[in-house]
Amino acid sequence: MVEHPDSLDRVYRALGDSTRRKLLATLGRGEARITDLAAPLPLSFAAVARHVATLEQAGLLVRDVRGREHWLAVRPQGLRDAEQWIARQEEAWSARADALAAHLQRQRRA
Repeated sequence: MVEHPDSLDRVYRALGDSTRRKLLATLGRGEARITDLAAPLPLSFAAVARHVATLEQAGLLVRDVRGREHWLAVRPQGLRDAEQWIARQEEAWSARADALAAHLQRQRRA
């Protein structure tokens, strides 16, 4: 369960940008350096670094400093928090839809 609602806000804000989703998709294939992530994008290194910082603040990435190189990897737990929130919403709405269906079924019998 997500203990801090603002952390969920940061996750969804981070996921709301297509560039950051591309970065996550790339990192989903394995860890990489920021320079590796920036190479195929039509953005400056600084812009990619800002996107990476947003993903880190949202808890979606982890950074491992090895000498002078900074390696990034996806942090799956950050996505799990969002996934759990969605699952709870789906449960609640499914229960409401089931209750409505049962009510309509009773109305038809009456």
